[in-house]
Amino acid sequence: MSKVKWKGGALIAPLPPVMVSCGDMERSNIITVAWTGIVNTIPPKTYISIRPSRHSYNIIKESGEFVLNLTPSSLIRHADYCGIYTGAKVDKFAKCGLTKEAAQVVSCPIISECPLSLECKVTGIIPLGTHDMFMADIVAVNVDEALINKDGKLDLARAGLAAFAHGEYFELGKKIGRFGFSTDKKKKTLKTHATPSTKKGTQKKSTKQK
Repeated sequence: MSKVKWKGGALIAPLPPVMVSCGDMERSNIITVAWTGIVNTIPPKTYISIRPSRHSYNIIKESGEFVLNLTPSSLIRHADYCGIYTGAKVDKFAKCGLTKEAAQVVSCPIISECPLSLECKVTGIIPLGTHDMFMADIVAVNVDEALINKDGKLDLARAGLAAFAHGEYFELGKKIGRFGFSTDKKKKTLKTHATPSTKKGTQKKSTKQK
C-alpha cells in the first residue's frame, strides 16, 4: 500500500468529543474537548488538554475538578456549540437547554442528558505547548440506567455515542468485535494472504497436469 508522507501532525482519530463541565452548581461552564483519553487503569486516570486562553482553563485550574460527559449523537450540535462559544459571555447550560445534576464527589455538575459522566480530580498540570494537559483521577462514574442490560453489565452500544475525526463528527456504527475475540477457538482464525500456489484451485489444476 503506497503512502504519502506528511510532516508530523495531530491526526489520531477517532476521538471522543466530550463535554467537560466545570465550576459549581451555581456558576458552571461547559467546554467541548477532543484531546482526552485514558492513561491508567488502577487507579483510573484520564486527561484533558486545554488551551490556557480558554475560559474553562482557570476554572478547572483553581477548582481542581471537572466532569467528562460522554456525548451521544443526539447532542452533537450542543457539543459543537460548547466548543465554539466562550462561557465568559454565555451560559451554555441555559443556551443549550441542558440540565445540571449534582455529582457524587466533585462540586461541578454533571450533564443529565449525557449517558455517562466521569467525575475527575486534577492531580497535575503539564504544559505542552499550545495546550496544557490536566492529569486527573476518575473518582466516580454516573451511568444512565438505560445502558445497563439484564445481566447488570454496561452496554455502551445503546448510548449512540459520537466520535470526532479531523474536524468532523460521526456516530459510532455497528459492533464488529469485542476485546479478545481474535483468540476464540470456536471462531474463525486470522486470515492470511495466500499465494497462488497454495490456493485449492491451483493445486487441483497442477495435479491434473501431472
